[in-house]
Amino acid sequence: MQYNQFGRTGLQVSKISLGTGTLSKFYGDLDAATGIKAVHQALRKGINYVDTAPYYGQGRSEEILGQALKDVPRQAYYVATKVGRYELDYENMFDYSAKKTRESVEKSLKLLGVDYLDVVQIHDVEFVEDLSVIWNETLPTLEKLRDEGKLKFIGVSAYPMDVLKKVIAGAPGRFDTVLCYCRNTLIDDSLKEYIPFFEENKLAIICASGHGLGLLTNAGPQPWHPCQDQTKLICREASEYCKQQGVELGKLAMYHFVQLDGPATFLAGMQTEHLVNINLEAFICGLTVNEQNVMEHLKNNVFTKITNSNWEGVEVQRYWEAMKALKK
Repeated sequence: MQYNQFGRTGLQVSKISLGTGTLSKFYGDLDAATGIKAVHQALRKGINYVDTAPYYGQGRSEEILGQALKDVPRQAYYVATKVGRYELDYENMFDYSAKKTRESVEKSLKLLGVDYLDVVQIHDVEFVEDLSVIWNETLPTLEKLRDEGKLKFIGVSAYPMDVLKKVIAGAPGRFDTVLCYCRNTLIDDSLKEYIPFFEENKLAIICASGHGLGLLTNAGPQPWHPCQDQTKLICREASEYCKQQGVELGKLAMYHFVQLDGPATFLAGMQTEHLVNINLEAFICGLTVNEQNVMEHLKNNVFTKITNSNWEGVEVQRYWEAMKALKK
């Protein structure tokens, strides 16, 4: 495993990190024992940065992760969680208030079974109606919790890159990390142009979901995936071609994902030991000649047909339409 400086935090994090959104029903039914084995396998292989959130299974991800970590020495891993996004129903999905932020951190500490959190990130800030709540409530509360020793570093996450830039610019020097997802994949490389800004702000860049939330795998995306139907159709064509060639699209996606310079760590969801092994094989061993040929074919002949490489705004619009309907 390769280890990189994590921004200005002083931490040394594994280049590959473990995302645990997959330890929830978002990615199908998964028994806790299987998820725990995946976490242990990742740690044995040298991964030392693990990411979770209260929203992932409404605490299930944190709970399973806590079970997996209870017998692991605390110095063997860094754990990151989030605040701000919580429930599945629209009315209670988001809460960035000071009160809820504190309650959430306290609950995460208990579920994870730790005395402190290495990183707490403000989750999916694009859904906030007014960003001032982030600067005036969420962030100051996290800073107080940091002063109390309950967390060490503060981060922010979002899907739209311009929103991330705006939030960070509005609180200079107060964020330590930035997490962006699905922005460095076989179909979307928009993270590249924002790296200089993040580096100027001395942020640890967490590059997440090179598989596009499951879109770029042979299994394909879950029914809730927010991308356009045409994008799903082309990615399904890619996965069918991979199956015909005896290749796993997810391995190609992982290999492409980790080639970018700039991010401190590349965060991938891995819910089984098998998936841990596949992703780490892509990183450590690279691709076979056949896999390289398949990837070049997809890049040149299949993914070029996609008309919308991202789904920015889709979920936000859906959320505000639902909230408007609730008010009526």
